[in-house]
Amino acid sequence: MTALPRVTTADQARADAGFHRALVELLYQAADDDLILAQRGAEWLGLVPHIEEDVAFSSITQDMTGHALALYQLLEELGEGQADHLAYFREPSAYRCAVLAERPNGEGTYLDSPRFDWAYTVVRQYVYQRFKRLRLEAMVKSRYQPLADLAEKMLREQFYHLYHWEVWMKQLTGRTEEAQRRMTEAWTRVLADAPSLSSLGPGEQEILSSGVLPWSLEKPFRQALEESARSYGLPAPNAWTMPEVNGRDGRHSPALPPMLEHMAEVYRIAPAGAW
Repeated sequence: MTALPRVTTADQARADAGFHRALVELLYQAADDDLILAQRGAEWLGLVPHIEEDVAFSSITQDMTGHALALYQLLEELGEGQADHLAYFREPSAYRCAVLAERPNGEGTYLDSPRFDWAYTVVRQYVYQRFKRLRLEAMVKSRYQPLADLAEKMLREQFYHLYHWEVWMKQLTGRTEEAQRRMTEAWTRVLADAPSLSSLGPGEQEILSSGVLPWSLEKPFRQALEESARSYGLPAPNAWTMPEVNGRDGRHSPALPPMLEHMAEVYRIAPAGAW
């Protein structure tokens, strides 16, 4: 089978309607995942278990926001609009983040009686970074050269993000009975939403057949989660059922709209302003 040729510029991508459509869809998924989960991470500022973690978690969320920006800039080159506008000025139905990314950290809000769940946050961030590693490794092989180059750069930072959450997983599993119980509960909740990450949405076939992404992520992601379950003494992910609302088709949980409203509040006051 003859390999499909590389696409090296935005103009070349825009000249092929099918390729352009698939590329734009994947970029929105990856950018929105990072942006929305970074925002959930930012809500932990000043609330994490200790000051060293405050610094580390803040650094990771900054990196994730930077990754989202870089992906939005690729979308800008492809004619989708200005990067900041893409991040902050779309309607909730235009976002393609997986539903796992948008779930609240726990009860309350950052400004109103936050009673967040650190076990859930650790497990969610860890599972997302396991998935992100697989997606970036696949993106390095994308037909779209600007995406492949960007993914290679991101992988160098993402190595440390995943390592950070691996350390927390090791610290909180296999220790006390209470810690193991809470981590198991968090793991079970995250697993219920995990299939939303590997979903490529309604355009999956086009994304794969066009070479925008060279292979499906579902099987390697499931294998990674099975390996994690064995490593940390957690239940194996036997069922793999897509959540009724998974985010990839623009349908989201009730948690997303108020989050976006708060996140974009300053930008929407004066979109043309220089902050």
